Amino acid sequence: MNDNLDFTRSMLQTALEIAREENADHIVKLLEHSEVTVEQTHYDNWNNGTYYFTIFLTVDVRTYVSVKKNLTEIEKELLDRFSETMRLSDSEIYNQVSIVPKAGAIIPEDNPHRPLSAAEVERKELLTGYLNKISEDDLIGEVLMPLFRHLGFQRITIAGHKDKALEYGKDIWMKYVLPTQNILYFGIQVKKDKLDSSGMTKTGNANVAEILNQITMMLGYEIFDPEASRRVLVDHAFIVAGGEITKQARNWLAAKLDASKRSQIMFLEREDILNLFIVNNIPLPQGVYPPPSSSVDDGLPF
Repeated sequence: MNDNLDFTRSMLQTALEIAREENADHIVKLLEHSEVTVEQTHYDNWNNGTYYFTIFLTVDVRTYVSVKKNLTEIEKELLDRFSETMRLSDSEIYNQVSIVPKAGAIIPEDNPHRPLSAAEVERKELLTGYLNKISEDDLIGEVLMPLFRHLGFQRITIAGHKDKALEYGKDIWMKYVLPTQNILYFGIQVKKDKLDSSGMTKTGNANVAEILNQITMMLGYEIFDPEASRRVLVDHAFIVAGGEITKQARNWLAAKLDASKRSQIMFLEREDILNLFIVNNIPLPQGVYPPPSSSVDDGLPF
C-alpha cells in the first residue's frame, strides 16, 4: 500500500479541485470539513495477493447529520471521485469510502485564501454590495459580531457608540479562550471605509493618524470582565476597516508605536472580512437581500 501522507493529501486536493471545477458544492463542503485517512481493511491472497483499502472521512457530528439521509450515495460518489485521482498497481484496490462522525473532531479551519466556488462568489458579491451601503454601526452589529462569534470569540461587547465617554478607543471588546484555558482579550477599532495615510483624506475615508490615540488608549485602559469579576488589560488590538487598509497606513502606524505595542496590533480589511464570512458559511445579513415587492397585480384593468 502507498501509505505516504503526501499521497493522501494529493489525492484529497485533486478530488477537491475537480469538484470545484464541476461546481459540486456538496462534495466541496464535505471535503473541506473532513480529515482523510486510508487504512487497509482486507487482503486476498489469490493471484499473488491483493490489498483492499478503505478511505475514511472523519467529520464533525453536525456535518454527518446533514449527509446522513444520502450517506450511501455520497460515499459512492466520493469513491468514484477518489478513483479518478489514483493510478495504483493491480495488487492495490480502493473499494470503499466511509464517512465517520466524531464528536469534537479536530477539523481543519476553512482557509480564507482558498479559491471560492461559483455559489460562494455569488454570496461574496451580495455581501460586497451590502458593505457599500451600510453604516459603521451596521458593519459592527450585522457583520463583525456574527463573524467573530462564529470564529470562537466570546463575550463580544459593543463598547462605545452610545456612550463615547466609556469607549476608551474601543468599538468592541471580546475574549478568546485558548485550549490551555488561558484567556486573551481583544479590543477592536472599526472604520467604515478605506484607511489611508494621505495628507488630505477623501470624504468617507479615515486617516490612520485619527486612530493612533484611540489605539494607545485601547492598549492602556483596563476593561471589566464580569464573568471573571476583574479588570484586565487588552492583549491585542484589531484595526478593522470596511474598505482597504493601505500599506502606507500600516507602515506609518508601525513607525509611531514602540516595539511592544506593534506586536499587539492586527489588521482586518474588507477582503479579509468578505473571505472569512464566506468560507465559514455564515448566514448573510437580512439587509443583503432586496425587500419584497409591495405591489400586487390583482389582474383588474382599473
